[in-house]
Amino acid sequence: MTSQQATTPCLIESLSALLTLRRLRAHAIILALCLWCTCAVDFATPGLFDRGGNIKFQDFLQFPISAQLIVQGHSAELYNDQVLAEAIRGISGSTSIELKYFYGPQVALPFIPLGQLSFLTQAEIWMAVSLLIYFACIYLIWKSCSTLRTTPTLIALCSAAYPPIFHFFVRGQVSAVPLLCITAAYLAFLSRREWLAGFALGCLVFKPQFLVAVPLVLFFGKAWKSFAGLFLSAVAQLVLTYLYFGRAVMRAYFSMLLNSASRPGSTELSLSSVQMHSLYSFWELLIPWVPGVWIAYFFTAIAAVVLATTIWKSSSPLALRFSALILAAVLVNPHIYIYDLLTMAPAFPLLADWSIRNPKHPSVPALRVFLYLSFLLPLFGPVARWTHLQLSVIVFVALLWTIHRIATADPALAFAECDDV
Repeated sequence: MTSQQATTPCLIESLSALLTLRRLRAHAIILALCLWCTCAVDFATPGLFDRGGNIKFQDFLQFPISAQLIVQGHSAELYNDQVLAEAIRGISGSTSIELKYFYGPQVALPFIPLGQLSFLTQAEIWMAVSLLIYFACIYLIWKSCSTLRTTPTLIALCSAAYPPIFHFFVRGQVSAVPLLCITAAYLAFLSRREWLAGFALGCLVFKPQFLVAVPLVLFFGKAWKSFAGLFLSAVAQLVLTYLYFGRAVMRAYFSMLLNSASRPGSTELSLSSVQMHSLYSFWELLIPWVPGVWIAYFFTAIAAVVLATTIWKSSSPLALRFSALILAAVLVNPHIYIYDLLTMAPAFPLLADWSIRNPKHPSVPALRVFLYLSFLLPLFGPVARWTHLQLSVIVFVALLWTIHRIATADPALAFAECDDV
């Protein structure tokens, strides 16, 4: 072994030793205070606009507008950018806000009952419900991890300090719903209800970019019941939406979807790559040649799916296998912005619980360090505007590789299942 090869494990072990409960608690408190005090100061101004002159919960604008179009019988206009722009101008009086509706028409239906309320009231109600969903999901995952039950304060602090929850809140996004689907899937897998787990994952079809990697992992991992449940759930949602809205609306939706899939950057009108944390955005920042970006993305996406499939087929505990599934879904997702990294939240307590159960495993120090960095680095995504290197993606890959090493090197060492409810 060379001196460089020996130095790397020593460095990892030294960094891991620094991640004590006391330090983690202090870091979580500092980060939570910084994020939410910033939010409080920014949103403290009365009315629709924040201190920076931006509309509060700006991304939420598209949902009440789309719901109103459905109520008025104008569903065919859901994907008309000019109609959306005019409606936004009617709410805000601003001509500088540019949004596009990238969701299936069914996503707007739950917002119809709120249609008589002002935009800001609707957004506040939705964000309150979303925060309840988020913390309920974290609570359910935490309950399934027996070694973490003695640290409820730390879990609560980390949940509040997780950078994606801050961005999800201030943007007014719907990322709590994919998190709910993923949490439901994990709990179904935990109770060995594979069909139900697949059904929950299939509900992610309203954000189809999450279903690029997951069906492949389940199919090649020979999880036939889960794959069938996912397929039937996704098809049922699309069929019901088609029956409700009709051919013209669905044609417009799929046309928009195919267009955005061929140009992932089109979902954000500026600085798209630095706001994303996927393999596609990673290569887009590094390679100034579109065909080269797609080639690099294609092969690295395949590698991520292969790693996750190998882990899924192993005899490792569900905590490791499901975390690998989440990581593959995130890495292969070409449109994942920081607020959608909310879907990674279950992986943190699951992997932390496994590491506490297996303190002597040689990969535990690396697992802890990469978990910590995966939690923190998305906050610094905008730095990639100058460095052209999205460090969060590198760490996500390193975390997936570490799980792969645990699952394949000596499965017997990783057999302490996190299954207490």
